[in-house]
Amino acid sequence: MLVAGLLLDKPRHLTAEQILSQLKAEGLRVSKATVYNTLKALTGHGLVRQINLGGDHSVYDSTCTPHHHFHDEETGELFDIGPGEVEFLKLPVPPDGTEPTGVDVVVRIRRRPA
Repeated sequence: MLVAGLLLDKPRHLTAEQILSQLKAEGLRVSKATVYNTLKALTGHGLVRQINLGGDHSVYDSTCTPHHHFHDEETGELFDIGPGEVEFLKLPVPPDGTEPTGVDVVVRIRRRPA
């Protein structure tokens, strides 16, 4: 309940490690396994979205309505992009026996050199 409360109390993007750190900073005793198991359950029930940013790095998004993201490569922050702000002219034909269930776009950004 504590993990869900932290993630779902307002729109946010948090890693499992950030959730664990925030809960421990509040003096709560929670294991890393509990955080990951809870995130898996929340994701499985469609209450949060897991956004894979490459390798083992995932961020959990409490906004489940369709949208996309800017990912700041320097700070790691995610910023929402509205679904109408990205347009596709064509999607590839999926493999036989499958159908698309959604499209997630992550636009990687960084500060321009001075």
